[in-house]
Amino acid sequence: MEKGPRVLASRSRARRRAKRSSPAIQNALTVPATTTLLHGAQMPIIGLGTWPIADAEAPQVVAQAIELGYRLIDTAYAYGNEEGVGRGVRASDVPREELFVTTKLNGEWHGYAAVQEAFRLASQKLDLDYIDLFLIHWPLPGRGRYVDAWRGLIKLLEDGFVRAIGTSNFKPSHIERLIEETGLAPDVNQVQLNPMLTRAEIRACHARHGIRTQSWSPLGLGVQRERAHTDTGLAAERNILKDPGVLEIAQRTGKTPAQVILRWHLELEVTPLPKTTDPKRMAENIDVFDFSLDLADVATISALDHGDVAAVDSDRVGH
Repeated sequence: MEKGPRVLASRSRARRRAKRSSPAIQNALTVPATTTLLHGAQMPIIGLGTWPIADAEAPQVVAQAIELGYRLIDTAYAYGNEEGVGRGVRASDVPREELFVTTKLNGEWHGYAAVQEAFRLASQKLDLDYIDLFLIHWPLPGRGRYVDAWRGLIKLLEDGFVRAIGTSNFKPSHIERLIEETGLAPDVNQVQLNPMLTRAEIRACHARHGIRTQSWSPLGLGVQRERAHTDTGLAAERNILKDPGVLEIAQRTGKTPAQVILRWHLELEVTPLPKTTDPKRMAENIDVFDFSLDLADVATISALDHGDVAAVDSDRVGH
C-alpha cells in the first residue's frame, strides 16, 4: 500500500483514455447521472448489485452491465466474487475513472489496523489500484468495534486509497455514534429498502447528516417476505411487482413494474442496486431516466410500507 489513487490515476489516465469505446458502449441505453457525495466523490445514482452472482459468472455479467451503461458496480468480501467483478471491470473499454466500484469488509476486520489489511485484500482480489467506495458491511454492535473500523476507513480516505467511505445496514443510533466519536459522517449508508420497507427514520437521519441512502434488495427480491404482526411470527408473501397500484402506474407510464419501483427510489433520492444476470432485465433496470413519478404516484407506492418489522435487524444479524 505504497501509493494512493491520486498518484496512480495520473500514471494510467492517458493510457485508459486512449482506449476507444466499443460499438456496444457507444449505443448504450443510458449512462446514469451522478450525485456528489459528502467527501466530494461523484457516484452514479443507480448501480448493479452482484449478490449472489458466482465468481466465475461475474466477469461476463459485469462487462455486459458496463456495456449497457452501468457505471456503479457493488460487491463485497462476503459475496465471494470480488475477483470476478474486478476482471469484468478491467475487461471494459470504459476508463477506470468513469467507473465506481464498491466493496465491503466483514466483521473480522473491525479494527483500525485490520481495516488496512481488509483494503489490501480487497484491492488485491479486485486487482484495482483503488476502491471508489469502501463500506463496513454490518455494524455488529455486540462486538463493539465498528467505531474502530470507521477510524480505519477514515485513514484510508485521508491517504487517498479510497474515494469515499461508508456503512451498510447501520441504524441511526450506529451512525450517530460514529459521528459523535469521530466527527465524520459516512458518504453512504446502504440499507434494505423497497416499497414495503421505506425506512423513513433512516432516510431522515441520512438527510440530517448529508449521507446518501443506497438500497439493497430495491425490488423486494420480487417476492417480499414480510413478518406478520402476530405472536406466531409467520411470514406472508406479497409480490410488490404485481401490486395493483404499481401495475396502474406502469400501464399509464408505459413502463414495467420494476422500472416504476426503481424510479420511485430515484424520486426519493435513493440509489438502488438491482441485481440480475439477464441482459434484457439489466437494460430494463437502467432505462428509468426518460420518465418521472408525480407526488401522488410516489405516495401510492410508499403506502405499501409495512414498517421496519420487515427489515433484517442489524443489531442481531450480520457478519
